[in-house]
Amino acid sequence: MEFFTMCMLAAGFGMAIGAFGTGIGQGLAVSRAVEGVSRNPGASGKIMTIMLIGLAMIESLAIYVLVVCLIILFANPYAKVAEEALKLVVK
Repeated sequence: MEFFTMCMLAAGFGMAIGAFGTGIGQGLAVSRAVEGVSRNPGASGKIMTIMLIGLAMIESLAIYVLVVCLIILFANPYAKVAEEALKLVVK
């Protein structure tokens, strides 16, 4: 398999796993916040603030995954090494 094909597959799988994990985390956070508000409506302001901060932290993980995937696709430091290795293999 060619190097760039493997890079595209790695970026795709990485983004899928990252999006899946952050989606599960955000769903759990919102469900627990709704449970907390339903048990104690007076604390809804504090719960909402803490939930939004937590969601921002969770979403930052998805952004980090996106940045790593973009680095793999467009700014891969091993691209030249792989091209040279492929040239040696083809000869």
